[in-house]
Amino acid sequence: MSTDLANFRATVEHRRPERILYHADFVEDLRRRVVDYIGTEDIAGHFGFFSPVGLGPQRPEGLPPLDYTRYWEGEDLPEGTQIDGNGVAMVPSGMYHFWGYISPLRNAQSLEEIECYPMDDMRDWDWSHLDAIVADAHAQGRVVSAFPGHMYETAWQIRGLEQFLVDVIERPAWAECLLERIAEQNQIRARAYARAGADLIQCGDDVASQVALIFSPTVWRKMIHSRWARIWAEIKSINPQCIIWYHSDGNIIDIVPDMVDAGLDILNPLQPECLDVDAIHARFGTRLTFDGTIGTQSTMPWGTPRQVRERVKEVVTRYGESGGLIIGPTHVLEPEVPVENIVALADACREFGTF
Repeated sequence: MSTDLANFRATVEHRRPERILYHADFVEDLRRRVVDYIGTEDIAGHFGFFSPVGLGPQRPEGLPPLDYTRYWEGEDLPEGTQIDGNGVAMVPSGMYHFWGYISPLRNAQSLEEIECYPMDDMRDWDWSHLDAIVADAHAQGRVVSAFPGHMYETAWQIRGLEQFLVDVIERPAWAECLLERIAEQNQIRARAYARAGADLIQCGDDVASQVALIFSPTVWRKMIHSRWARIWAEIKSINPQCIIWYHSDGNIIDIVPDMVDAGLDILNPLQPECLDVDAIHARFGTRLTFDGTIGTQSTMPWGTPRQVRERVKEVVTRYGESGGLIIGPTHVLEPEVPVENIVALADACREFGTF
């Protein structure tokens, strides 16, 4: 049987793979039920899920974590709150993988506060540890992936969602300052991953609702896309074989052409509830690989195992017989999803996606 790496390369080159790659992820409650059902913690191994090896930075020895305590002095934060690596307070929401966010710069009164906000400067970090990870993964026939970071999502979490969106309109210099500081560090990470030989660099931001973009396309191009396009161009200049993957939930039909022109290779997750997946495939099917297409608001929670099976067969027939398809639910699977539907998903991917 061919390796994940061989099948991945065939897929993104729009050649028929020996087998279509597929994957799924779960909230903890559902993960436990899956483990109980199959009798092993190795869910990916049991179902044959596509599981790339991940790369990440290694903090220099002796360099302490950034100190964000001054942003939270005197604050009465809810029980269970965690401060993440960007200094954002993550508040348990009681809704599985969802969190509430309290933003450290929500009350910022000047551009200087944004300019001086603590962020790691990774320009002089040592990335040499990545080479051995890539070599070992490739020796095992596995794909190597890396995530350089979000951009818009990190910006609004630091500044506050409403505050950031108002900045975009009323104080664009504030929004651009924060975005550019984040983009610079994302670019450093992406550069290191490309040099190390990563096969897949995953990035993205949720920039749309179910029906439309959060921004006008003009604002998105200027504020967000221009920065991702710069990063993607450097990735490709360093490692032309490196595949660029982008995630955004929602209806992003208006910006797909811009991303394809900028070098996008894989689009995720292609929500069938809010996108005309057939139309995107008709226009970009020879240039884009689709990752997703199985509805988490429809087929997976509310369909029967037979309907899951039929949906998998449908997407393989429409989008995957000549490569260009990785099958997966369009988001993490929630507790409403029956375990039998997960079994049906994997079984159908093996049946219809093996050539």
